[in-house]
Amino acid sequence: MTIHKEGYRTIVICAIIFALINLASFYFISFQAPALSWVIFIITFGLLLFIISFFRVPARVPSINENYIVCPADGKVVVIEEITDVEYYHDRRLQVSIFMSPANVHRNVNPVSGDVIYSQYHKGKYLVAWNPKSSTENERHSVVIKNPKGSLLVKQIAGALAKRIINYLAPGQKVEQCAEMGFIKFGSRVDVLLPPGTALKVGLNQMVKGGVTVLAEW
Repeated sequence: MTIHKEGYRTIVICAIIFALINLASFYFISFQAPALSWVIFIITFGLLLFIISFFRVPARVPSINENYIVCPADGKVVVIEEITDVEYYHDRRLQVSIFMSPANVHRNVNPVSGDVIYSQYHKGKYLVAWNPKSSTENERHSVVIKNPKGSLLVKQIAGALAKRIINYLAPGQKVEQCAEMGFIKFGSRVDVLLPPGTALKVGLNQMVKGGVTVLAEW
């Protein structure tokens, strides 16, 4: 397991805050209430470990196959439905939404290999990620990847806590399946828009792993 580069600055800041709080606690409180100082230490140390774990990148064996569409994110499948896409395709698409809790790995990967033909950031609200309106009203970044099998849209969506979306892809870029697409800080959601009739390999409420779980087959 490694730590994602997007976490370095946050972890350093949190470590400094942890150190300052506990230095002050043991200096000013420990003489009168030593037990309280240890309670503060345990709580703040637990929070620091949580922040570090949030930016973890576990070692995994990716499911690379040109016939597969892999899950771009860790989390829980919360939506499987046919919708009318109003952003790019302007027709019917099969939407699969993965909710990422703060405890999930938040590194996002490319579900397929191909050419990036669309990459667009949208400002928006910060509704809770499981709200259906979050797909169209929240801050988000949408990417369309095309290959000889077809094309799909992947949408990184900010949630009530996640207020920073990082996306590394640009139009004209060639990408590899399971390579890094971006990162979302704290709880969030990722939508995948597939052609109608795509053979899904996941079910509602299923827990999935980015780059490992096969979402669908072309």
